[in-house]
Amino acid sequence: MDDTKQARILAIATLEEPTRRRLYEHVVGQAAAVTRDEAATALGLPRATAAFHLDRLAAEGLLDVVFERRTGRSGPGAGRPSKLYRRSERHVEVSLPEHRYDLAGGLLAAAIEDAEATGESPRAALERRARRLGTELAAAAPSAAGAEASSDAVMRILEKHGFEPRADEDVIVLGNCPFHTLAQQHTDLVCEMNLCLLDGLLAGLDATQLQARLKPEPGHCCVRLEPNPTFRS
Repeated sequence: MDDTKQARILAIATLEEPTRRRLYEHVVGQAAAVTRDEAATALGLPRATAAFHLDRLAAEGLLDVVFERRTGRSGPGAGRPSKLYRRSERHVEVSLPEHRYDLAGGLLAAAIEDAEATGESPRAALERRARRLGTELAAAAPSAAGAEASSDAVMRILEKHGFEPRADEDVIVLGNCPFHTLAQQHTDLVCEMNLCLLDGLLAGLDATQLQARLKPEPGHCCVRLEPNPTFRS
């Protein structure tokens, strides 16, 4: 299932059509999956209309499709399984500008678990976890060779995760903080987490020509990527 920002926006936009939205609300409000006939009867729609919109909702990942025999019988003569619809297990969330509180929440929860298990301070555990996640994001990216290629990879990953990177001469400025509300409330903790995350990303990509630095500015992420003065090409 495509989970890019564009795909999530299109999925939400699918609900703009009133009949489709009514069908979605009906299906997710039921305790069990429903058939096309059941949905059509409940909303007073022609079966073909209900089927069309239910299949569109399924295609966009908003509903899941399952097949069951409603007769309770099995084997020869039991009839074909019915096509049923239920709430999708996929969670669709869109925020503009993009926020990634799921990522921050995962890091914070893992840091607390580590601290309880090892006696490490929660903050040290969070910074270590953030660096590790940065290297994991780098490892998942297509391989790149050379400083120019690794810089391109940095930009692609930052864009994918909502940082809105912009090249300003030899500096990469981040136009959005994916953890904005948390950073407003817990500035030092979240900004250090962010710094460690981007440190790990640069290390994982071997982008040694860049360094992550805390440079808070209004309207920008607290971290930006600057030329590394110790880099030798």
